Amino acid sequence: MIHAPLWLIAFVYFLILSLVMSIWAALGNTPALVSLGILSIWVVVMYFKTALTIEVDEKELRVGAARIEHAYIGDVVALTPVEMKSIRTRDADPSAYLAIRFWSSKGLIVKISDPRDPTPYWLITSNKATELVKALKA
Repeated sequence: MIHAPLWLIAFVYFLILSLVMSIWAALGNTPALVSLGILSIWVVVMYFKTALTIEVDEKELRVGAARIEHAYIGDVVALTPVEMKSIRTRDADPSAYLAIRFWSSKGLIVKISDPRDPTPYWLITSNKATELVKALKA
């Protein structure tokens, strides 16, 4: 699983705290405490909802809600941060499946070999891209 980094969670929480202080200044203690509780729960829920799950088994590759059988996986390449940056920006294909998180600069590209599938490749963010490539080629 790829979760948001601590610095991003802290940044979002500090933005929420500034909102709570504005509510406190305008409306008082009770609305501020209620909004702090609700928004804190929201941050925790979003932390777990935005996690990217990558699973490989003997039959298929699952990335988030998407899945593909090994028979339809073509070439798999681990990308350097420079390659990852260019392929998810200027060199991106609009019909590709992107399972990326902006806070991670590492990843891999999985070419799709199914002629019926209009998706040319999957671009996946992964901190362990080389291990994932080995698992897919095995």
